[in-house]
Order: sequence, then structure tokens, then C-alpha cells
Amino acid sequence: MQVKPQLQRTPSAGLIFPHSVPPAFGSSTEVAPGILWVRLALPFRLDHVNIYFIDDGAGWALLDTGLGDAATQLAWQPLLEGLLRQRPLTRIIATHFHPDHVGAAGFLLRRFDVPLYMAATEYLQSLNIHLDPGALEAEHYRRFYLEHGLDVETTQRVVTSGHAYLKLTSGLPPTYHRVVAGDVLRIGGRAFEVLTGGGHSPEQVMLVCRADKLFLCADQVLAKISPNVSVVAVDPEGDPLGYYLRSLNALKTDVSGDVLVLPGHNLPFYGLHARIDELIAHHRARCDLIRDACRAAPRSAAELVPFVFSLKLDPHQMGFAFSEVLAHVNFMLRQGELKPFAGADRIGRVVATEG
Repeated sequence: MQVKPQLQRTPSAGLIFPHSVPPAFGSSTEVAPGILWVRLALPFRLDHVNIYFIDDGAGWALLDTGLGDAATQLAWQPLLEGLLRQRPLTRIIATHFHPDHVGAAGFLLRRFDVPLYMAATEYLQSLNIHLDPGALEAEHYRRFYLEHGLDVETTQRVVTSGHAYLKLTSGLPPTYHRVVAGDVLRIGGRAFEVLTGGGHSPEQVMLVCRADKLFLCADQVLAKISPNVSVVAVDPEGDPLGYYLRSLNALKTDVSGDVLVLPGHNLPFYGLHARIDELIAHHRARCDLIRDACRAAPRSAAELVPFVFSLKLDPHQMGFAFSEVLAHVNFMLRQGELKPFAGADRIGRVVATEG
């Protein structure tokens, strides 16, 4: 099914949406010559993921796959029996390790004998979760939440049901094709330069075709939401927000502002540089909320969550919210806007610095 493009403008960001509505789940819309946009359902508040088929001569190169659960595999059947019947997949490019982007890779690769392209960090992270899913409930995960003020009951829910989505994968092949920033992938008649960016995931892959002004940016720049930027338990003092902001600034320098942005969620749009400015301002505003809260009293990451997220959070959402607040705290510690506060209960808290 194809949807006729219509222009729609968002006054807050000056974005232009060439398609005002997405394709129905499992159907396709041609968003540029030789590039099909398909949307697959997700069982979360963010209820969809975008995947893209890129004309690759005898078949289609696929960018991202959706989840690896039974419902998504069932949703793939019309595509397998329709779009891919005469022109099969030639390769799969997974932008990052999150299951909504690489979860169905194993399912698809059991049907199509094609290479999987990923950044090394993303492949190894995904493989680690697949081979050792029980590690998500290990003691260092519990300690990560408890030491930053989350109570025992909520911690238990987060490390069990809150992490369940990470297991929604169908496996990975034992070998893959590594891509790194600066590589050029020739797909059909186009040359796509590989860019990578941190923050949302360690080494997320993005593709830019400068000749045709196309930017497949995965989750790094989304039109209506900010991608989750979280500290992880294995790197509790990490600075993913710093990495993310540096990536946004680099994209603004390196990628033309008039590209068609094809993201992993929300609608494709024009207005890359305006949206980057909004995302940077969004995170600055969150830092301001945290600094104001920490002027009044020392706060742990768990105690700061309600200052940033006003809605009631389920365990899945709490895991994201807690880790994103901690990302802002770690960034602000590095910037000198916060400093550690040593309390008697040994919970990690911070206070605002003077000035």
C-alpha cells in the first residue's frame, strides 16, 4: 500500500513531513525512489518501529528488523509472501543492539542466507544479551539501582519485568560483517557513507547518501521524541549524555540540513538542524530541572525521577527513566554543575554547586 505524500509543518521545530500519516502496520510506502518504509508494531507505549527496504539490484537491503517475538514474526509473513517473494533480501543492516531494531535478525537469516552488517560494539552487546540473558538480573544490576536510591521492591521489578524486552530476540549469526564510521556501502546504485553515534546506544550506525540527500539516522534524531539516553549498570559512571550531545553537534556539522531524515520511530521529515537544536535544548532543560531540585536538597537519581518524569511509570518505563536521569546527573557532575554528597546511608546523592 502506498500513501500519497502530503506536506505538514510543525511550528515548534519548523519540520516538514512529506508523509502526514505512516503506512499501515506491515505495508509499505515509497519515501524516496527505491526506498520503502515499513512500520512494525511494538508492545510498548512507543508502539512502532520503522524499518526500510533499499533497492539493491536483484533484491532489497533491509535496515533494521523489528522485534524477535512471535507477533512480529507473524507480521513479517505478508512481506515474505509479497514484497520479498520475487526480490529477496540481499543483506540486513542492523543499526544498533536494541531488540526492536535487531530482534528479528535470526528469524530472517534462517530464511535468507545473507550477511548481517553491524558495528562491532552493537553486535557484541546484542550477542552478550542473547547468550546470557540471566545476567540482566545479576547482583551488579541490583546494586546499580539500589546504590542510587531505588527501593528494593521497585529494583526487583525493574531487573525482572523491566528488562524483559531485552530478551525479545530471535538470535544472531555466529559471524557478521563489521561496519565502522567512514565506510561506504554501495547499495544498488547509491553510495551510503556510514556514520556512527553514541548516547542512545554505544555505536549506532547511520547511513547518509549525500548525492540524493537521504539520511537514515536510526534513533539518533527523532521528530517528536528524544531517544532514551541511559547510563548502564556495567558502566555506572559513564557519560552517555555527553556522547549524545557531541554526536548531535557532529551531525549538524557533517550532514546537510536539507536531507530527508528517515528515522527509526516517528515520521520521516525535513529540518535536521532545527530538530538537533531542539533536542539539545530539551536536554539542557532537563539539566536545569535537576539543578533546581538539587539546590533545595541533596537528591539521588531515584529521588530526581519525579522532577523529570511526571507520569506514573511501569517497571519497563522506570528502568529507562532512572537510567536517563542518572545520565544527566553524570553529565552535570563532569560539567561541574553538581557535586557528590556523602550521606550516612551511603546512597549516591548530589547537590548543586554554587553559581
